[in-house]
Amino acid sequence: MSPKPAPTEPGLSDRLQDAGEAIGSGARWAWDVELLQVSDVVLTPGKLTLAVLMFVAAWTVSRWIQRGLDRVEQRSSDVNRRAAFYAVGRVIHYTLLIIGAMLALEMIGIHASRFAVLAGAIGVGLGFGLQAIFNNFVSGLILLFDRSLKVGDFVELESGVHGEVRDIKIRATRIVTNDNLDILVPNSEFVSGRVVNWTHRDVSRRMRIPFGVAYGSDKERVKQAALEAAGEVPFTLSMEGQRAPQVWLAGFGDSSLDFELVVWLTAEATKRPSAVRAAYNWALETALAKHELVIPFPQRDLHVRSWLGKSDAPAATAAATDSAPLLSSEQRAELARNDAIDEVKAPPSADEAPGAESAPDR
Repeated sequence: MSPKPAPTEPGLSDRLQDAGEAIGSGARWAWDVELLQVSDVVLTPGKLTLAVLMFVAAWTVSRWIQRGLDRVEQRSSDVNRRAAFYAVGRVIHYTLLIIGAMLALEMIGIHASRFAVLAGAIGVGLGFGLQAIFNNFVSGLILLFDRSLKVGDFVELESGVHGEVRDIKIRATRIVTNDNLDILVPNSEFVSGRVVNWTHRDVSRRMRIPFGVAYGSDKERVKQAALEAAGEVPFTLSMEGQRAPQVWLAGFGDSSLDFELVVWLTAEATKRPSAVRAAYNWALETALAKHELVIPFPQRDLHVRSWLGKSDAPAATAAATDSAPLLSSEQRAELARNDAIDEVKAPPSADEAPGAESAPDR
C-alpha cells in the first residue's frame, strides 16, 4: 500500500487568480446592486455610471465642435458669416445635449416610449412654473434662426440701456455696455419688446448733435464753424459725397437759433454713442469760440438798442470784436446752401431704395 501524496500549497498565480475572482465578484455585485426601483425601472450603480458617461461624452463632443467653429469664426471677417457660425454652434450644442440625455435615459431603462408620460409631466410643470424658462428657451432659438439679433450687434433696449451682444444662451442674452458692465436680458424681451439694433443692416449710422447760438448770428459763419468741428473729430465718416456732414437750422428756441450738426459715423464709433457725442460737443464749443459765436443760455436782458446804433442785433452780437476769421464771397455763397433742402432732394442710396428696410427719420 503506497502512501498518499502530501497536499501541495497553492502557488502565487493561483492566489492572484482567486483574488481577482473575488474582486470581480464584488465589483459585479456593486455594479448590479439595486438602489431604487420605480415600476419596472431598476436603478443600479452601473446604469447610473453609464448614463453619466453618455451625457458627459455628448457634452464633450459638443464642446469640441464648438471650439472648431469658434476657430473658423475668428478667422472670418464677415460679420454675418461669424453670426451664422455662432448660431450653428449653439444649435449643435443643444441637439447633442438632447441626444445625450435621451441615450442616458435609455441606459437607465427609461425607453423612448415612456417619453409621452414625461412630456405630460413637463406640460404640467410648464403650466405651474416653467412658463418663463420655456418661453426664454424658445425665444433664444428664434433669435438664432431669425438672425434679427446677432452676436456683435450693438443694440438699445426699451429701458435705454445699450451695449454689444456677446452671447445668446438658453435663458438670457448677455450684453456688454461701453462701461464694461455685463447685463443679462431674458430672450423673450428681444422677441416681444422693442429693440433698436444699430448695426442690423449697416454698421454706419448718422448722428445729430444739437447746439444753439444767439439770435442775430451769421448762419453761414455758424455752418462754417460746425463743419470745421466735424472735420476735427476722427469719427466723421467722410467730409465729401452723399455722407458728408450737414448743418440744419432745426428751430427757433426761446433764446437761441437751434442748429443740428448731422454727421455719418465710422463703424467703430457707431458702438460708442455717448463718447462720440461728447467728442463732437467738445469740437463744436472750440469752433464756435474761434469764430466768436455766442452760445446763449436762458436769461432776461434789457437791451437799449439805440445806444449801439443797431435795431435788430442783440447786444452780445453787436459787441463782438473783429478778430473772427472773415469769409470770402465764394465761401459765403457755398455755405449759404440749405443742407436740409439738399437732403430732401438727394436720390436714395442703394440701401435706401424702395423696398429696402429703413429707420424712421428722427
